[in-house]
Order: sequence, then C-alpha cells, then structure tokens
Amino acid sequence: MQIRKTIPLIKLHASQKTIVEARARFRIAVCGRRFGKTEIGKHEIIYRAIRGGRCWWLSPTYQMASQVWRDLKAVLRPLEYVHISESERRIDLPNGGMLAIRSTHIPDNLRGEGLDFAVLDEAAFMLPSVWPEVVRPMLLERRGEAIFLSTPYGRNWFWDVYRLGEDPAEAAYRSFHYTSYDNPQIARAEIDDLRRITPERVFVEEYLAQFTDDDGQVFRNVREAATAAADAQPREGGLYVGGIDWGREDDFTAVVIIDVQKSEMVALDRFNEIGWEVQRGRIMTLFEKWRPALLWAERNSIGDVNIEALQQEGLPLRAFTTTTRTKNPLIESLALAIERQELRIQPDETLINELLAFRLERFPSGGYGYRAPPGQHDDTVMALALAWHGVRFAGHDVVSFV
Repeated sequence: MQIRKTIPLIKLHASQKTIVEARARFRIAVCGRRFGKTEIGKHEIIYRAIRGGRCWWLSPTYQMASQVWRDLKAVLRPLEYVHISESERRIDLPNGGMLAIRSTHIPDNLRGEGLDFAVLDEAAFMLPSVWPEVVRPMLLERRGEAIFLSTPYGRNWFWDVYRLGEDPAEAAYRSFHYTSYDNPQIARAEIDDLRRITPERVFVEEYLAQFTDDDGQVFRNVREAATAAADAQPREGGLYVGGIDWGREDDFTAVVIIDVQKSEMVALDRFNEIGWEVQRGRIMTLFEKWRPALLWAERNSIGDVNIEALQQEGLPLRAFTTTTRTKNPLIESLALAIERQELRIQPDETLINELLAFRLERFPSGGYGYRAPPGQHDDTVMALALAWHGVRFAGHDVVSFV
C-alpha cells in the first residue's frame, strides 16, 4: 500500500541540507551543540520509513530519545492504518515501513533484525562495539544505510569512523563537520557569549565540534596560576571570602580563603581524622585571622549540622547544595578563571595535584559531570571553587568584617 497523504517533513537550513543531499551510504556528521543534528536524523528516518524502509533510531539511552519519539509520533500518527506501539517504541506503516527507537546501552539486545536505515544519534557516547559488531551486520542483506550524528568525545572510535569519511579511498563513507555557528537561526553573539563563560576545552569540543585528546582534563595553566604568596597575611581594609568542603569518611575537610580585591588565594587549611568540634574550632581560628565577609560551605549529610553550629557562633556561612546541575557551573567558573589567569592560587602541591587530576566524566545519557579519579581526593578543588563562587557576591550583599 502506498502512502498518499502529505505529511510535513522537517524544515532544514542550508548546512543541514548539505548533509541530507550527500550521496554516500554511511554519512558521519560531527556537529556543535544546537546545530540541528537531531532534526537531520528525524528528517531522514521519516523520509525512508514512508517509502517502505525498515529503520531504527539508536541512542545511548532511551531517555535521550524520548523527545524524538514524541516528535516522530506527532508526524506519523495522522496517517491512515498506522500502528504505534508504546511498549516497543515502534511505528508500523501500512506500506511495510517501520521505525523504532532503540537504546544501545546493552548492545546484545539489538541483534537479529535486518534494516534499511539506521540513525546513530550521539554516536560518540556509544560503546565501540555497537557499530562494527551489531548495527553494521544488520545492514548487510538489505544493503542498508546509516547516518552518524554526534558531538565529539575525545579521539575514540567515533573519531576513527569520522576519519574514514575523510579518506577519498573510502567511497561508502563521507564526513561532515559543522560548528554551532553554522546554524543560521542562532545569533553569533549568543555563542560568543557562551565562549566568554565556558572553559576553552569544553567550548572547543561542544560548540566547535573539534576532536580533542586531553583525556578529560578540566583545569589548564594550573602551575602558571600558582604564583600567590604562600605566607600571605591579612591586609588592612582587605575584603575576603572563603569556601569550605566537608570531609566524608576518609576524605579531608578543606577551607580556602580568597582576597577579593587582589583576586588571589591567601589561605588553605586541610585536615581529617579529628572530631567535628575540633574542625569547627580550626575554621573559627581561620575566620578570626582573615575575617571573611562570606563563607560558602557545601551542604550534605554532615554539612548541615556544622553549618548551623558555625552560624550560631556568628560566622557568615551560606550553604551550597551540590548536584550535577549546580556543581558543573561551579567547576567551570573556576576552570575559566584559572585558565585565563584571572585567579592566582598558592603553590600548594596538594591543591595543584588535585586540580591537575580533576576530570570531566561523560554519562551514558549524554550529560557530563566533574570529579576526581577513583581513589583520589577533590576537597581542595571544591573548597577553592566555593571560595571563587563567593567572589561573585563580594561588593553586593556582603560587607567586610573588621
């Protein structure tokens, strides 16, 4: 049965059309965020399904494809005799065409079905075995095609596939590279503003869509920034802020003080294996010396009690609730300040080593977070990040203690 009803396909801008109109069996599109790569995938899978093709949309997780699933249903539901299975995330068309959403989280669950077309969305975040061992064999009998859509994630297997598309000898593959700037619907000034507040490594990968090989390192120019005096003393009329990261179990509690006016770190204290009362006493001693106008302290299961106790002693503490949503901008702000030499830190080897070891971690969902490598500490990093966070508030709603 032929489909005669007119349905609206995705409206594409010029750069998207270049990818769609290319004649290659396997197309690899490396694109910056908000370029519109998902729109390309939706256009392609709908176009093939309504012509009788058997198609899969593959994502690292089902959650990442939830909006795509809603969009595909909205487009195809008006057709007559369409069957939509929510449990299987599958749409069957009256002409034999089919499209389904599949997660690559467990690759072995994907085996067994021949395909005409596959969309590998956010391909860089899939396991290396997904393409050669699972999806590529499913395209054999029907000589199916595939399109890879993703931002880069280091020089992993996706980079290898991208290089195939750059090789003239690999006629079946063709690669494309577009940045976020190539979406004409986004003003360049918007992206420029993001660059101003985003660490260079993150911007280069996420928005310029360039493959990097720095193994997820977050902080750059760390030793170049470590020029603050190790024996700093309070200045008359100085304005100071601080950050506190409470230790858990084998972790350390760390306290950092920053001179707001000079934009440099002036004090670090780090300790563990002592009682909370003694720890609070050490923080009180540091407060008495520097008289910071504001102290940001991490709130967690042990933080609340200590924050409340120190507030009752008159310390100007504010609680910071750490989640992925709040931690990422906290760390990125600090990384940007160190990278651009806007903050000078003390030449403390523990701090320097923790900063150099700190890593960006990609999640299967496509998101990311920051953490210390397994078995290592990040207490001084977090205390410094909280203190730098406090610099934002200096001169607004805080006053110096004298």
